[in-house]
Amino acid sequence: MLLGLALIAVPLLIAILNAVLQIRDLAETGQKIVVQGVSGARASQALFQQIASLERTARLHAVLKDPKQLDQYIADDDALTATREQLQHLATSDARHTLEDLGQLQRSIRSSVTGAPTDSPAAAESDLSERFAQLSALVERIGQQSNAQVDTEVTALQERTLQARKRLLWQAGLLFPLTIVLIFVLTLGVGRPLRKLDRAISELGEGTFTNPIAVAGPHDLERLGGQLEWLRQRLLELAHERNRFLRHMSHELKTPLANIREGTELLMDGAVGELDSNQREVAAILRENGIKLQRMIENLLSFSAWQTSSVGLEATEFRLRPLVKQVLENQQLTLLSQRVRLDVSVDDVTLVADRGKIRLILENLVSNAVKYSPKGGTIHLQGRAAGSDLMLDVADSGPGIPVEDRGHVFEAFYTGRAAKSTAVKGTGIGLSVVLEFVAAHGGNVQIIDGQFPGAHFRITMPIRATAAGEPRPAAASKTHAHAA
Repeated sequence: MLLGLALIAVPLLIAILNAVLQIRDLAETGQKIVVQGVSGARASQALFQQIASLERTARLHAVLKDPKQLDQYIADDDALTATREQLQHLATSDARHTLEDLGQLQRSIRSSVTGAPTDSPAAAESDLSERFAQLSALVERIGQQSNAQVDTEVTALQERTLQARKRLLWQAGLLFPLTIVLIFVLTLGVGRPLRKLDRAISELGEGTFTNPIAVAGPHDLERLGGQLEWLRQRLLELAHERNRFLRHMSHELKTPLANIREGTELLMDGAVGELDSNQREVAAILRENGIKLQRMIENLLSFSAWQTSSVGLEATEFRLRPLVKQVLENQQLTLLSQRVRLDVSVDDVTLVADRGKIRLILENLVSNAVKYSPKGGTIHLQGRAAGSDLMLDVADSGPGIPVEDRGHVFEAFYTGRAAKSTAVKGTGIGLSVVLEFVAAHGGNVQIIDGQFPGAHFRITMPIRATAAGEPRPAAASKTHAHAA
């Protein structure tokens, strides 16, 4: 990941550094041109002023023959020489030649001024004026040459600036798509592993431990994928240990429970003598709770087998109404003891499904409804065909589903509020079994609010089940159920 970021950052940093260096070079060149131009202009202006002063001093000396004027002339001439030498370092080759001519003419004028006077003062005055005019012309030419030099350098700077701008534009034009490509590659290289990790974490959170976790990508993400794979294997081992424990305990409980039920049946049949009404009532209670315990053990075995994927659907063709009648007959004693009325309306639908699993679904939903119905309450059981689907409703007249339980009711071993009227508390997997078996038939479980006063469960599943499927999506507010 760091290498990918470096691949994106390094070209950008190089481009920025190159741009900074080019801008600094252009700025230094521009500053140099400005300094040279200002220095040359000042020196040229100084030359004009010094030549004017030198000419004035020379004329005064020619008229007055005053030694002080001669000393002043020499001082002005030395100042002119210093300014000329200063310009010598700044000028181009053409300007240097002109400065050399200026120096020769300056020395000639100095020789004439400081030499012996001539016999013809008028001719000397005329010659001096002419040579000072030539001197001024040379200074003017130097100024023009200096200006031309500055113009040339400014033009060259403009050209360099244009070239630098073009280079920067080309670099930006090349770097922009390159950066986009690198970002796209990095996004793919990191995004895919991240999506795999997200999917793997979601599966672990949902309790799916069968899919191996293999992440290919940056080293850090691969290492994280390896840790998640270790966690998956550990969770899978724990799930197997739990299911193995449930199977062993369930099988161990079945044998003594079968003996208890057999003894109870013998008592009810009068094998050891006729029972009076009180004894028969006690025997009926033993029989009823024996059936409940047997149903709980069957739920544990079914849940354990389904979690380990050791069983599948054994689809057969059967009628729904006789199966509902059998389930209600098994619940008859509990219904009588609770004085619960039944409101049954089931169409005679022929299903192609796993009969044993449909029976467990009905038994768990009816048992759950009985548990939460008050004495004298009513349980509603409806079944009908809706196109190619079966719609099965089981509702009670109890208090309904507490808000605090709705987020956990389908979790295994979650019992929620214990039913006050139930002698044997549930295992908390009844509705987990319902959800697993309904989903195996390609259906879903919903809660319907408002139609009945208590909890109302609705199962929607295909009439003809062909293979195990995933539960259909349902509204979030309706995907909760009672805890059994």
